[in-house]
Amino acid sequence: MDLLEYQARDLFERFGVPVLPGRTATTPEEARSAYQELGAETVVVKAQVRTGGRGKAGGVKLAHSEEEAVQTAAEILDLDIKGHAVDVVMLSPGADIAEEYYFSILLDRASRGYLAMCSVEGGVEIEQLAEERPEALAKVELDAAEGITPEVAKRIVSEAGFPEGIHDSVGEVLQKLWEVCYESDATLVEVNPLVKTGDGTILALDGKVTLDENAEYRHEEWEQYDETAVQVDLERQARELDLNYVKLDGSVGVIGNGAGLVMSTLDVVAKAGEEMPDKPKPANFLDIGGGASAQVMANGLRIIMSDPQVKSVFVNVFGGITACNDVANGIVNALEMLGDEANLPIVVRLDGNSVEVGKAILEEANHPLITVKNTMDEAARTAAKLAAEGKN
Repeated sequence: MDLLEYQARDLFERFGVPVLPGRTATTPEEARSAYQELGAETVVVKAQVRTGGRGKAGGVKLAHSEEEAVQTAAEILDLDIKGHAVDVVMLSPGADIAEEYYFSILLDRASRGYLAMCSVEGGVEIEQLAEERPEALAKVELDAAEGITPEVAKRIVSEAGFPEGIHDSVGEVLQKLWEVCYESDATLVEVNPLVKTGDGTILALDGKVTLDENAEYRHEEWEQYDETAVQVDLERQARELDLNYVKLDGSVGVIGNGAGLVMSTLDVVAKAGEEMPDKPKPANFLDIGGGASAQVMANGLRIIMSDPQVKSVFVNVFGGITACNDVANGIVNALEMLGDEANLPIVVRLDGNSVEVGKAILEEANHPLITVKNTMDEAARTAAKLAAEGKN
């Protein structure tokens, strides 16, 4: 479960992480009240959406007066950022930023522990930094039972290259961020940027937090997050239909049978997308398991096509107990059931039991939305290309 920025800010504040005041608004007039409450001449107005690239899309702007804050909020609330309608903005005072840093804690399943990543070069695309200048990003494995102690914090800031004079102040913030991660059952806590202001104060200016839904039974307070989570709504609908679905931040919908196959499909789609304009990525994980009936397929397609970010769908199925001819009939019948609800191109790759019969069924159906490809790589490239082109 991904939190909006203002929710992450509030969570940080609860654990003593230093943050700036923040107020939310869903209308321009609420933005006026928020501006008055903050009492700052210059404020930052930020779109609250679960996707990156807000600044480039015009979703983060400065306002230097009350009327400018109201007008700016109205403009941002009218935006759609990568398929995410902006329903909420956050206003916070402008900060006197002297330096920007990066810090994150994430669950590292490979090592069955946590990994801290830190850099004195914040405010940038961390993925690009890690690829182009990996030496600028310190990576420190964390013992889940120990977390970030003063000694571990000192090691992190030393390896990241922080000036010695701020080791203690930065280290204290890192320890509090570990408390956020551990006590909140988070799989990701990221601050970009973590800043030093002109007077030497360390502040978390922008936070990203992902909570582990498996721990939801321990946190009654998480209900407040469900009310505003678009992806949680889709995932809830999927659970009610007995579908194993996880929403991701991409534009290529993925359906497969078997967790391993679906995971491989996500990787192949991501790789294919790197060669396309706008670099389309997988929009979801959806494992339909061993059954590919028309109803199951229709449910899966309906969920995926309800995601406004999705521009194409990739159905990748290996026929085993459920033969490819059953899968093909399921796809054709599902499209008949969905009718006008089905409005996105669907790339299908079948392999395994009765594959030729399945392909023949799809060819005979000759549905305008369906494209059949023989290999997973070829199908992934086609789906990524269609998503990049934004065909509907």
